[in-house]
Amino acid sequence: MTMTTASSVENDRTIFHVVSGIVCLWISYKILVFLRFLKPKSEHSLRSVAIVVLGDIGRSPRMMYHAESFAENGFMTYVIGYGGSKPIPALERLPKVELRYLSEPPALLSSLPFVILAPFKIIHQVTSILRELLIYTGEPPEYILVQNPPSIPTLAIVWLVGKIRGSKIIIDWHNLGYSILELKLPKTHPYVKIAKWFEATFGRIAYAHIFVTEAMRNYLVEEWNLVGEKIVLHDRPPKHFHRCSAQEIHDLFTRLQTPLSQYKSLQNFLPESTTPFSTPLTDRKPSSDSSTAPSPTYTLDPISTTAPTYENVQPPRLRPDRPALLVSSTSWTPDEDFGILLDALTQYEQRADELSRTNDDHKLPRILMAVTGKGPQRDQYMKRMNQLQADWRWVRCISIWLEAEDYPTFLGSADLGVSLHSSSSGRDLPMKVVDMFGCGLPVCALNFQCLPELVKDGKNGLVFNNSNELAQQFELLLESFPSSERLDALRTSLRRTTQRSEEISQNSQIEEWCSWDENWNRHLKPIILHGIRI
Repeated sequence: MTMTTASSVENDRTIFHVVSGIVCLWISYKILVFLRFLKPKSEHSLRSVAIVVLGDIGRSPRMMYHAESFAENGFMTYVIGYGGSKPIPALERLPKVELRYLSEPPALLSSLPFVILAPFKIIHQVTSILRELLIYTGEPPEYILVQNPPSIPTLAIVWLVGKIRGSKIIIDWHNLGYSILELKLPKTHPYVKIAKWFEATFGRIAYAHIFVTEAMRNYLVEEWNLVGEKIVLHDRPPKHFHRCSAQEIHDLFTRLQTPLSQYKSLQNFLPESTTPFSTPLTDRKPSSDSSTAPSPTYTLDPISTTAPTYENVQPPRLRPDRPALLVSSTSWTPDEDFGILLDALTQYEQRADELSRTNDDHKLPRILMAVTGKGPQRDQYMKRMNQLQADWRWVRCISIWLEAEDYPTFLGSADLGVSLHSSSSGRDLPMKVVDMFGCGLPVCALNFQCLPELVKDGKNGLVFNNSNELAQQFELLLESFPSSERLDALRTSLRRTTQRSEEISQNSQIEEWCSWDENWNRHLKPIILHGIRI
């Protein structure tokens, strides 16, 4: 299938989902008005919340953090969404959290043509969510928190359930659903107009609106005249995100040895290692052992079980011959142009090869570029990348999926982060950059409208506009790696700009950098604990 044909099919699917969602929602509403099993509005359960994620729960970090915060504040928390990825450990540990996984359509339907299958899938989706909110959640929850987008049909479903059960609706505005549709269809297309009307109509009135940026709040308040409390809750990393020690990096890459060995492109590229004594990034050799050898051999003897003291065991250290580890987290969607990164890596490969042929001290290291995440464009871009890097000497790019417990450690092990997020609306911010900052990782970020709310060029990261600028930033920051003065200076500056204040004044108009918990407790906790009359 050509890219043009694939794009056409995707457009057809998107359009069909919009129309089918509206039709099925109307049918569901007509059915529900006759149901009599529902409890009266006045009998909803205090200190309870249903969090609706129309997607993989494990791939929705902001909503998982919401769930953790609600549960830690005494709320019975029901998280409703699809399975697939493992959620953060807290959601499986906290006694007040229940994960309610929506069922997938029967496998038998998958053999049907899409035109026939799509209506069944939409009906199944709508009825599954309504079943969880109206039947399986016996007592009506005090709050229903819904992530937007997707807007259709979730905004209308929670609006309807709120009317029936008396639950207070909270909308977390990550982005604008209709703006994502504009990536596939012209702005004047009837279905874009329908999607915008749907989002504005069912999203306008809520108990509270949460926004990821000031720009998002200002735009929606002006354009849609939102009704309800309006809160800007910038993404912040969880408190356990941090810069990793050599021991933590060693432990992680010991665990990753098997998955990394499956990449043929990494053979003869990474330094030789022998787990558990060494990894491509760490080893247990004393620093003096490799100071005069450019390519040391890592074949260590096992640690003696009869060693008289623990001090005789050499702790891991970062290898001087390691490649620079770069990481980019992406959902592989059209609002993140992976082609920019691919072109920048191509330019870096050419530049590194050119410098390696001279006697100049200006040298560049090898790069291991790890792209985390799953999404529709992954196979297309990685196929192209594998074709290019077959002849490369200095760069390798792999796509890797990390579970929730390993992801922050991987970020805390990396040398540089890359953000390709451009925002379909221009009013949301990439959470991946927040996570990277929480792990002390400087970032090169693609420029767009409200990026300065998060990335301060030259202070906590660098901003680029195209692949040429990104390639130049790679060269600037990685020269003489691992002893790169510019990269070290950026790390130091990042530490200063994200250093948490010991005491955050409740009356301060300046938002300090803090953990997710501190930020949530400061901005959202007063509203959900004490309530606000609208």
